[in-house]
Amino acid sequence: MTTLIEERVVQRCRATGLILLPLSLVKKRMAETGDGKKEDADYKRLQSFPLVRHTDMPEEMRVETMELCVTACEKFASNNESAAKMIKESMDKKFGSSWHVVIGEGFGFEVSHEVRNLLYMFFGGSLAVCVWKCS
Repeated sequence: MTTLIEERVVQRCRATGLILLPLSLVKKRMAETGDGKKEDADYKRLQSFPLVRHTDMPEEMRVETMELCVTACEKFASNNESAAKMIKESMDKKFGSSWHVVIGEGFGFEVSHEVRNLLYMFFGGSLAVCVWKCS
């Protein structure tokens, strides 16, 4: 039984000529070839640039914040809490107090923030970083 969304995805894939494989088949093939970890590492390496989803920061602040986020996420690749702490402390020192940081995969958010003090970006493919100031 397929859902309406799944049917639409299948229709779009057929219309564009893409081949749609079941996830179980993909995982099985990756396990058989042993390429899963290598392909995952290659994907993360290719997706190692920051992708800004939304921001209202001035250009200079945005660039500095993005560089800080990338540095923290690379330094603490396996510990999002430490990366968030590093970003928050640096932002508090550089741009005044009351900065907040959320780092992770698969989260939604709705925040109140000061105007021109929000950055929402992705790094490493699926790692999201949200930085905002609210006093």
